[in-house]
Amino acid sequence: MNVRLTKEQKIKVLNSVDIYFVMQQILLRENKIRRNQEHFWVVGLDTKNKVLFIELIGLGAVNRVNADPPDVFRMAIYKLAVKVILVHNHPSGSVDASKGDHEFTDRMLKVGKLINIEVVDHLIITEDGYTSFADKGIMDELRKSGLFEIMGPEKKELEQWKIDTEKKKAKKEGLKEVAKSLKASGMSDAEIKKHTGLSEAAVRRL
Repeated sequence: MNVRLTKEQKIKVLNSVDIYFVMQQILLRENKIRRNQEHFWVVGLDTKNKVLFIELIGLGAVNRVNADPPDVFRMAIYKLAVKVILVHNHPSGSVDASKGDHEFTDRMLKVGKLINIEVVDHLIITEDGYTSFADKGIMDELRKSGLFEIMGPEKKELEQWKIDTEKKKAKKEGLKEVAKSLKASGMSDAEIKKHTGLSEAAVRRL
């Protein structure tokens, strides 16, 4: 789910404090019940380190949330992000990283390397604090680890997934151009949706 951002939140990221400032605001938007669930977000950055998007890709239990590579990187491919920052909250209030957090980050880092989208950091946040893998040197350690190197069939599968995702994006962008032309000709949004397969919201935004 794409997180709606204010103009002030579409910042140029200089350090982990910048990301935590934005993510703390997003976490605190949630009601108390939702804040007691673990959330997993992906922050996409452009070549100038400006925030392109923040997507909530997982909402789990008190201490667990699941995310797979396609979930993590799909929006980054669509939005042409060159870097991503992983963020999840710990409802317990602890900012200590678990073994699972390290392993997940390592895997996403290696997948990102394969598809040319750099994973630059992973933040664990609470309502009043955070820890940054990059600040602690963990990202550098993981880059040097021999774990989770993507090889063989999985490598081909992920490379094909990226190609397929890019093709879908190109097709969707083409449909948007068709829809713009139909809209300019006076066709109703309902008819445009019928002919292009785009959602009503997408048609309205044109």
